[in-house]
Order: sequence, then C-alpha cells, then structure tokens
Amino acid sequence: MESSLNTNYTEEELEIAVLIPCKDEELTIAKVVKDFKSVLPQASIYVYDNCSSDSTKATAIQAGAIVRSERMPGKGNVVRRMFADIDADVYILVDGDDTYDVSVAPKMVQEVIKGCDLVNGVRQAVDEKASYRKGHRFGNQLLSALVQKVFARKVSDMLSGYKAMSRRFVKSMPIFSKGFEIETEITVHAMELETTIGEIETQYRERPEGSESKLNTFGDGVRILNAITTLVRQGKPLLFFSAVGFIFALVAFILAVPVVITFLQTHKVPRLPTALLSTGLILLSSLSFTVGLILDNVTRARKETITLKYLSDQSIVSKLLQSHRSQTLTKEIEQKPSEPEPTDLKPTELKSSNPLSAERIIG
Repeated sequence: MESSLNTNYTEEELEIAVLIPCKDEELTIAKVVKDFKSVLPQASIYVYDNCSSDSTKATAIQAGAIVRSERMPGKGNVVRRMFADIDADVYILVDGDDTYDVSVAPKMVQEVIKGCDLVNGVRQAVDEKASYRKGHRFGNQLLSALVQKVFARKVSDMLSGYKAMSRRFVKSMPIFSKGFEIETEITVHAMELETTIGEIETQYRERPEGSESKLNTFGDGVRILNAITTLVRQGKPLLFFSAVGFIFALVAFILAVPVVITFLQTHKVPRLPTALLSTGLILLSSLSFTVGLILDNVTRARKETITLKYLSDQSIVSKLLQSHRSQTLTKEIEQKPSEPEPTDLKPTELKSSNPLSAERIIG
C-alpha cells in the first residue's frame, strides 16, 4: 500500500525542482538538462548562471531549462538564491558538469518521500585516476571524518554536489557560505536538526574533454576547513571554547610547573614574567569556558527557532496522507448511490399528513 501511495503521489502531486548552479558549462549543460527531463519528466529544471563568460545561458535555454542569473560569484551565493526563489516539495541539487549519474535521481526522490530530509549521492568513481583526484579524495575523507567525529553522525561523502532535499529542510536553512563550502553547510544543518540523512551510491565520471573544473584542491580545502571550524564554533560553542580553554590551561600548566618547583625549593619567584603569563593563560582558560557556556544557551535558542521553522512546514509524508484521504473520500462520494427524488404526494396522502392543507387542495 505504501508503495502505491508513493508512486501515485510522485506522478500526480509531487512538485520536483532540479537545481543546477553553473558557470562556464556550455559543453555539458544541455546534456544534463535533457537527461533530467528524461528520468524526471514531471520536474522543473532550473539553471542558475553565475557570471559565465561562454554561452552557458543560451545553451540551457535551448535545452528547455528555466534559466536565471545570479551576479554574486560563488556556488554558495547561487544556492542561497535558488533556495529563496524556488518552491517545491523535493529539491535535487546537482552540478552542471555532467559528472554525476542522473539515472539515480528517481531513487533519491523516493528516499525523500519515505522520510529522509537529506539524501546524499555518494560518489563511486568510474575511473579513480581520471575522475577523482587523490587530493580531492583524501581531503573529502579527512573532512568527512572530522565532521562525523564532532557531530557524532556518519556521512560517507560530505562534499558530494549531488543531493536531494525536502521542502521543509531547505526552507529552514540559513545559508552563509559563499563558495564550495556550501555542501559542508548543508550536511551540518541536517546534523544539527537531527533529521534523517539517506545515502545512495552514484557513479562519478570524468569531465568531458575541454571542460575545466572550478575546484582548487588546496584553496577550497582551506576554505572548507575554515567553514567547518566556523560551523563547530556556532553549532557547538561549549565544545569549541572548552577545547580552546583546555589548550590555554595546558600551556599555563607547562609553564607554571618549573616556576612552582623553584618557589618550593627557594621560596622565590625568579621568573616573574613566566608566572604572570601562566596566570594570564589560566584567566583566559576560565574566560573561554564561560564564553562557551553563554554561547551554548544562545545556540540552543537559535536551534529552537530553526527547528520551529522546520516543523511549521508540512512534511511530504503528511501531505501524502492528506492527499490520499482526500482521494479516498472523493471516490466514496462518487460511488455512493444517489437517493431517489421525492415524488408528488397524492391528495389522500397529503390529507393524512396535513388535513387542513389537503382540504384546501381538494376543495
């Protein structure tokens, strides 16, 4: 029964939006748009051009996509505009470089319908050397492990650009990223909300010849690491500032031990600057821990606000059940036999039920 509900809902009621942020992808964007039209004919395909210097925009229009522009450079800025402008039940975010397997998109949509607010496309390289550079693969594994350790949630491919999301997940997400760190922010948002995260393996192939990647292994890696640090500081301030305070306290302890030993032996403090530095570091440690406690309460209030926004939007499952009940009620009304229309009463019957009226009619 659940399967039939999901299928009917997907074909008749579900609004699906495919979001493709791109820059200088004239060689691949037409194929990506046409492939998604083939596997998800009911979906609306949106291409947001981000200051392209080639004919990406014209090519996307010819392929049948809804094309818009975002002048602020950076993938994060484009995705923020997409999430703000577009209303749908399910959002599919994908790059326009034709490196992802479009055929798994229906499976990702079904996972969202079943209750996942975020479905991540886990990349499986067709050619390890050509499509997935060692630096990117190592950085992805390292950063994914770091986020998994901090937020205690497993995610296999945090930096994948192929994701499916529910409406209430998208509309509850404040985006601050400007560049490729947007994938990290989306994943961390799901972890903070403690929503269900699904994963589906997808082939990841090499870019077509002539198409160039916008990723910089070291530059974007540093920005993503900085984004993770910022998200940890904002999302788990008590953990972050406690760690900072612990480092201050540890350094203060290391510096203070020789001073204390000398004082116990000679009853003098010959290294007064070191003693003052240790004291200052202890004060900084205490202050850092106090700041963490205060910000933890502020973060809790912010999370409550975001969670209330998340819960205020109707879930896909709820909308599905409501649609199913409405269809069932309509069928019951249509199948219910109609009652016979009342016939005209004879004078004798009218007299027995209302003698005075009958007498007036007969007379």
